[in-house]
Amino acid sequence: MNLNTTLSNSEIDPSDLTRNRRTLGTGAIISLVLFLFLEINYGWRQAALFIVGLAAGVILYHAAFGFTAAWRDVVKTGRGAGLRAQMIMLALTVIVFTPLIAQGELFGVQVRGSVAPLNISVICGAFMFGLGMQLGGGCASGTLFTVGGGNTRMLITLAAFISGSLIGTWQWELWQDVPGVPPIALSQNFGMLGGIVISLLLFSVVWFASIGYEKKRHGAAVTEPRSGFSMMRGPWPLIAGALALVLVQAATMMLAGRPWGVTSAFALWGAKLAMGVGMDVSSWAYWSRSGPAASLDQSVFNDITSVMNIGIMLGALIAAGLARKFAPSKKVPKGHILAAIIGGLLLGYGARIAFGCNIGAYFSGIGSTSMHGWLWFAAAFAGSLLGTKLRPKFDLN
Repeated sequence: MNLNTTLSNSEIDPSDLTRNRRTLGTGAIISLVLFLFLEINYGWRQAALFIVGLAAGVILYHAAFGFTAAWRDVVKTGRGAGLRAQMIMLALTVIVFTPLIAQGELFGVQVRGSVAPLNISVICGAFMFGLGMQLGGGCASGTLFTVGGGNTRMLITLAAFISGSLIGTWQWELWQDVPGVPPIALSQNFGMLGGIVISLLLFSVVWFASIGYEKKRHGAAVTEPRSGFSMMRGPWPLIAGALALVLVQAATMMLAGRPWGVTSAFALWGAKLAMGVGMDVSSWAYWSRSGPAASLDQSVFNDITSVMNIGIMLGALIAAGLARKFAPSKKVPKGHILAAIIGGLLLGYGARIAFGCNIGAYFSGIGSTSMHGWLWFAAAFAGSLLGTKLRPKFDLN
């Protein structure tokens, strides 16, 4: 995630205090109204999922828990603290998810994991996503919370992200018969305990590889690169961000019956915008064959992912106001605009054909012991490596 604009540690000018107080108040009022609207019209569960989204927005902003920046740090500086924090997060998620998924039902709700095939579309889509996240300046969750936090450039990335998602749904059918193997979930093939143990071994391999690489480049590994923690202003310690996001996943699973996702909402938003200008997207195979056709005729507030995404943006807005860091830039360099457009299109298209993004495929997929999540991780990291190399061409650090 690109945190340069929204998460600067520098003190803001006293004259900006009024704007940040208004930002905090506006975010809180909109959130309260939307919560009541959802509870009255769509039920307590939808309202509760909105609150989970709000919490995720605050967590992502204050913890600055990056996927994009963490992977870029490994390539540019050799520092892997962020990547290792992700391994802790994933390990805890597997431990929480595996028995829940094995149970099959929780509080009357059917529970399932995020499991998908291992095929060429995952490889190609994840590579595109990894490349796009470095050019666009953020991943799926990163785009949402930086938009909410006031990053003007990320508004461009979000618009392109939605456009790329729309194009991905249009071409979704082209990727359905590519070579690959059926879904593989470690917990299904090796039992609940076996799935957990094998997953922990895989996390350990990444952990120690990261430690070894960092020591090779610097002589020692840094466990926590942050200092001067502030509950209200951030950044929180990496481990705090990891633990908090596991709670977001657990809450989503208990309320929605499936893991956290982000980008399916972008496809829905893009489709509704396209329908608004007369396009017949309902005939596309993505909507007619993959299941979500009914959502085209329903309000976005009926869509769990949309409600949580809105919550993330509002949560980040509130967090930015609390931190006194809401200061949108009025000028965005041309190179940054071009990178945001290209990156956003790659993010949207890649997520659609790869069965998800850094949340739906990587976090939720690996958390569900699905091997497609590991394939996604490898391909996306390769794309991220290329994207990191290309960033200077767009005047990006």
